[in-house]
Amino acid sequence: MSGDPIITVRIRVRDIMNNPIISSPPDETIADLASKMRAYEVGSVVIIDEHGEVAGIVTDGDVIQKVVAVNKRPSEVRAREVMSSPVETIDAESEITQAVRVMRKKGIKRLVVTRKGRVTGIVSMSDVLNVVPEVLDVLSEKARILSGEIVRRRKYVSGYCDMCGQWSDYLVEVDGKFLCEECRAELGKRGPQPL
Repeated sequence: MSGDPIITVRIRVRDIMNNPIISSPPDETIADLASKMRAYEVGSVVIIDEHGEVAGIVTDGDVIQKVVAVNKRPSEVRAREVMSSPVETIDAESEITQAVRVMRKKGIKRLVVTRKGRVTGIVSMSDVLNVVPEVLDVLSEKARILSGEIVRRRKYVSGYCDMCGQWSDYLVEVDGKFLCEECRAELGKRGPQPL
């Protein structure tokens, strides 16, 4: 409907990316890369060439599919032989929705994050999924505020009823006194019902 507020939640790639990146030169062995992945608890290593430029990326999937599954020795295979190149990048100021679109379109799970042309981190689909519960909480809260649900709930006060003295989470002020549901019903002044 026109005039209805639009609910938006903007989370930037920089808000969820991992940094600093774990990197290695192209000549490092897959065994060494796997050790780094394990030590730093990451699923990828960015390969940086002798000029300090990103040459590629080696993921845990690359190690499994291109080395282990074809029975190659990790100590004899070099990063440059299995790395994915060129590397897909995204600007740190981009929204995570854009990162998801790029990953889905390219069929990948990670993007190297840049800021002003320099590598600043890496963002993975797992990073995005980690923030989904919080995003859904924010959206739910905004939707409740916009629908007026929050305002309706704020009519209730928790405490002791001024008439019967019993505790209630649904006290409503009636003629200057805070009354529970039962006392309001007795007076015939039923307030809003609890949700």
